[in-house]
Amino acid sequence: MKITIVYDNEARKVRLRQGHGFSALIEDTGVSPLLFDTGADGPALLHNMRELNIDPQDISVIVISHAHGDHTGGLTEILGINRIAELYLPSSLKRAFPGRKVTMVKGPVQIRENIFSTGELEEVEQSLALKTNKGIFVLTGCAHPGMESVLAAAAKFGELYGIAGGFHGFHNFEAFHGLSLICPCHCTTYRQEIRDLFKDRTLGCGAGLVIEL
Repeated sequence: MKITIVYDNEARKVRLRQGHGFSALIEDTGVSPLLFDTGADGPALLHNMRELNIDPQDISVIVISHAHGDHTGGLTEILGINRIAELYLPSSLKRAFPGRKVTMVKGPVQIRENIFSTGELEEVEQSLALKTNKGIFVLTGCAHPGMESVLAAAAKFGELYGIAGGFHGFHNFEAFHGLSLICPCHCTTYRQEIRDLFKDRTLGCGAGLVIEL
């Protein structure tokens, strides 16, 4: 399984655009790509996709973590190009998509063989639990329901291996001690503290980062 950070507050390559928001592409053998969140700016998202050789029309599933604009901002542009993608949206996202197959997520749900939603925690946000050969890898938009809740929900699908995404306001660092890979992105408040505590396990984020699992 491969995760590519498409949109983030930082960029790891000169030609990529950065902005306050988050988006990641998940690729796995034998299935078409899945997009998790769409960043804040549609043109910037599509620009980064071109630079990363990602065809938006190949995406068959789009998952939105929560209703904030820095995660939904590119959705209109993507849907204008991609006519087939199925949507998995938190039930708190009150927006209609005529002609689309839409699953409004409340509880945990299996999206694909190795991809699960934690369900909409605290009626605010869903995260993804990815079943990999190394264990469960968590993708989170901002972790607004609380990192402890996100990790507990993801752990129901198997032993946790790592996490990437926004860790908004999170500072109970003990919760990360069992993880082998930690990738703080987007809105993470205590990025430097996480790096200092988990030096050998922390991976710097940014648009263009590829995580192979």
